[in-house]
Amino acid sequence: MSTTYTLDTSTSRANPTPAPMKRLTVPAIQRRKQAGVTEQPVVMLTAYTARMAQLLDPHCDMLLVGDSLGQVIYGLPSTVPVTLEMMAAHGAAVVRGSYHSIVVIDMPFGSYEASPEAAFASAARLLKETGAAAVKLEGGAAMAPTVRFLTERGIPVVGHVGLTPQAINILGSYAARGRSDSEADKIVSDARALDEAGAFAIVVEGVVEPIAIAVTEAVSAVVIGIGASARCDGQVLVTEDMLGLFERTARFVKRYENLAEVIENAVKSYAGEVRERSFPSADQTYAPKD
Repeated sequence: MSTTYTLDTSTSRANPTPAPMKRLTVPAIQRRKQAGVTEQPVVMLTAYTARMAQLLDPHCDMLLVGDSLGQVIYGLPSTVPVTLEMMAAHGAAVVRGSYHSIVVIDMPFGSYEASPEAAFASAARLLKETGAAAVKLEGGAAMAPTVRFLTERGIPVVGHVGLTPQAINILGSYAARGRSDSEADKIVSDARALDEAGAFAIVVEGVVEPIAIAVTEAVSAVVIGIGASARCDGQVLVTEDMLGLFERTARFVKRYENLAEVIENAVKSYAGEVRERSFPSADQTYAPKD
């Protein structure tokens, strides 16, 4: 038995309650891919809060505390300004709100690139402060020594190749990658380098489909696509995008719901009732005791 934190949804408060530890493990995810084939694709979504984690957890294998929270939660123009402190705070919340999924935390820009030692310090802090199982970092062959350094010291790593948002100032846009032969070859070779360095999974983002398939077939790591191919070993999306909370989303996003409209209608109804003084009614107020 292990003490975890679950949410009492009747009060919206977190209360410590004993619960059996049922989380998936990194080796369990690795075993999904046998001889290059993944019979059961890996389901991954982003989560930034305890309540969202609680809702997603029963249906996902992995929850990603993405640095996309910079844009989704904080309204920043890119992921570049995101700090280690932000990632640690949201990562801890997601771990508290889940019990089944592996929680992976993005390492923010500037927290790992300088050296493997710097990366280890940042990654160790994230895992200690949050209870997450793994970290994710962007970059290909250049980051392979860092991936090896981390994995040899007990920190599971998810790689990230193709469109790497932290490099937006170099890339210049969020356009799909791999359209030229040289760029396509580099994406595949980057994935191989991360695989050989010990990454247990690799996110392939925003690449033309044949390259995503080539990467999936070229590595033993589980390949998780986003804007890639259904033939990857798994998929990830930003949850707020697939729930329709934003007007603009990338071409590769499928909206499974239009929650922006649901929320807007609910708030409109609330505002109307407040202004006409029909809320709160007797059902939402306290009468004196007899």
